[in-house]
Amino acid sequence: MATEDAYTAEPFVPDRGGLSALRNAAANCRGCPLHRDATQTVFGDGSADARVMLVGEQPGDQEDRQGKPFVGPGGRVLQRALPEAGLDPADAYFTNAVKHFKFTQSEPRKRRIHKAPTLREVAACAPWLAAELAVVEPELIVLLGAIAGKALLGSSFRVTQVRGTVLEEEIHGRPERLVPTVHPSAVLRADDREAAYRGLLADLKVAAQALK
Repeated sequence: MATEDAYTAEPFVPDRGGLSALRNAAANCRGCPLHRDATQTVFGDGSADARVMLVGEQPGDQEDRQGKPFVGPGGRVLQRALPEAGLDPADAYFTNAVKHFKFTQSEPRKRRIHKAPTLREVAACAPWLAAELAVVEPELIVLLGAIAGKALLGSSFRVTQVRGTVLEEEIHGRPERLVPTVHPSAVLRADDREAAYRGLLADLKVAAQALK
């Protein structure tokens, strides 16, 4: 019997089937304790034939409520930046390294404050991300922030050292090209939002160029 104490989603991942099968199975994932407080699993969304996969950290408050990735404030920044950079959102697949919202809340009805997942929680959710990559087989992966980078490239990953560059790495036995950048929510936290947005846009333009 799979338990959350084992910190792995592996027993919940189906052996076969496409994104619909994965999404349905993920709805019942109990691979770590994060499922207890979250409203629902927030699985990836987008085309199964997408050329680019964008990987973030975890769902936020709005994503947890609506059940879709990148529908909150950070997601709106990303949806604005993609076409400006020359990337078609309709030809993209959006997902997160962790599929449940982790948060702190001082008391009921108070605002839920995002809390970063631990590396153990990221590792527990890794089988879902591996399964999504196996189905979609994107030409390029855009890593949105440090947690996404650590999920696929290991704990030594530092987004500030490699952002806006095209990396070539073997991920789950398959050669992948990756472009790291900041998470779009970092733009909203920046002292100079315009400068932060220009930085994100420049990195996404590198991704768009890599797809040509």
